[in-house]
Amino acid sequence: MDVQCLIVDDEVELAQMTCEYFEMFGVSCKYVESARECLAFLAENTVGLILLDINLVNESGFSLCKKIRETLDIPILFISARDSDSDVLIALNIGGDDYIKKPYSLSVLLAKVQVVLKRMEAGRRAAACIKEEALQQEAGRMDGTGTVNDAEMDGGADNVKGAGSAAGSGTDQGGADAGEQDGPLRLAEEKLCVYLKKNRTGATSSAEEQEIPLKAKEFALLKCLYEHRGTIVTKEQLFLSVWGDAFYSDGTLNVHIRRLREKLEEDPSDPRLIKTIWGTGYMLEG
Repeated sequence: MDVQCLIVDDEVELAQMTCEYFEMFGVSCKYVESARECLAFLAENTVGLILLDINLVNESGFSLCKKIRETLDIPILFISARDSDSDVLIALNIGGDDYIKKPYSLSVLLAKVQVVLKRMEAGRRAAACIKEEALQQEAGRMDGTGTVNDAEMDGGADNVKGAGSAAGSGTDQGGADAGEQDGPLRLAEEKLCVYLKKNRTGATSSAEEQEIPLKAKEFALLKCLYEHRGTIVTKEQLFLSVWGDAFYSDGTLNVHIRRLREKLEEDPSDPRLIKTIWGTGYMLEG
């Protein structure tokens, strides 16, 4: 089942009323009352976004948000009667995309939900167009018989030689590494891991490297930063490259950046590899 909005709230009357109102305006909506029911629903259905209350029976919305973020990157909008600044900051820092205080206006809430859904759809279309253009450009490099032209063959031969040299100087990682031997990081895409130098100065052998496994989104995020290392990558670029949508809010990105820093940085609170460029985006040093 595809549902545009899932409400997670133990105030049944309010959740039911909100669902009915959304349905009147063409937004498909379901509600559940607990974290357990939410996770079960997500396991069996596709959801566009989640409206999540903080005060749930047996488990907080904060805890549920963290669990959802382990596997899904759908928008999460918190709805709660709690209005302290600390609650808002926690909600956004753990992966929430917005914070809406109760009591809320149904018309205003619907407008917010519709905006998010439209942005998600626009992002999916944009990502599909980019992918199609990339495929067309790749096809344009081939001639009518499907062979590569001579110039590309020469370049390809050089690339093969270079790849062979790199492979001969390192260990077998089960696939080509995206990183360089003289940098602090080496990426192994087929293994979804990064190799981090234990000694950041001087030449380092493979025995002195630490293998750090990453989740798919973490690897995609690090790869995007790595491919533009030494330059600023805007939040919009990261959203579009990693999530296929330029309109995600900062909450999702902040969570993944923090997880990368916890795995890669000697001191995540004072990052030396992944730098924050305030108001713009991030930059990978080296």
